[in-house]
Amino acid sequence: MKYRIISVGKIREPFYLEGVREYLKRLGAYTSIELIDGLEEKIGPRAGEKEVQAILQKEAEKIKRWLDKDEILVVLDLEGQVRSSEEIARQLEKWNASGKSRVTFLLGAAHGLANEIKQQAQETISLSRMTFPHQMAVLILAEQIYRGFKILKGEPYHK
Repeated sequence: MKYRIISVGKIREPFYLEGVREYLKRLGAYTSIELIDGLEEKIGPRAGEKEVQAILQKEAEKIKRWLDKDEILVVLDLEGQVRSSEEIARQLEKWNASGKSRVTFLLGAAHGLANEIKQQAQETISLSRMTFPHQMAVLILAEQIYRGFKILKGEPYHK
């Protein structure tokens, strides 16, 4: 099984990027994983709802180019199910046995994701009911995937 994280927003801060790269490197011992970021469209801070929806649609078109039929799409959204690390580990195990070729985790930028993209997801999860900068959310997600694999292998780390 291959894994991919798509962050619509660009990971610009070096300390976040360094952390994400570290967890992706560690995950290399367990699975193939890649990061795609920077699909975000520019929008003014005072944009109205119409402008936001137009931007989300443009981002959706970019996202769709990366998605395959033979993958599991997991959207991260504040309204998704909150899972414990152990539950994430069990879900990784199910995805690994699913027969699909890849699991793609998708994180939107400041304005979230277009509804059409959210509706394509097989899973919608939330990292927390708190709001995080997208760069931090990518780092937390990468760490949780790593933690999940460590749990599955019975290796020390998760406590």
